[in-house]
Amino acid sequence: MMKLKELRNLDKEDILEMMGLQSKTSTGAWLAGTLGTFGVGLLVGAGLGLLMAPKAGRELREDLRDRLRRVPADADDAISAMSGRESPPNASKPY
Repeated sequence: MMKLKELRNLDKEDILEMMGLQSKTSTGAWLAGTLGTFGVGLLVGAGLGLLMAPKAGRELREDLRDRLRRVPADADDAISAMSGRESPPNASKPY
């Protein structure tokens, strides 16, 4: 039998466990974990793909540098397309 002092030290999880129950996880917590795992897998897959690419190191680095330079312009184009606006004429040109 539990003493009153011991009962005061119990938290919600302890009481639910005694009754054979558990607290329900929120959808947001589940979604965050799932998307986090997906993101890590995406990064690992991209890294492995780059490592196994059939290009020489210098050529691969140049391609990556060019693509990263185009990211701001590509992002502006995508945002403009989603909002229905036209992008400025020089927005799609790389630096």
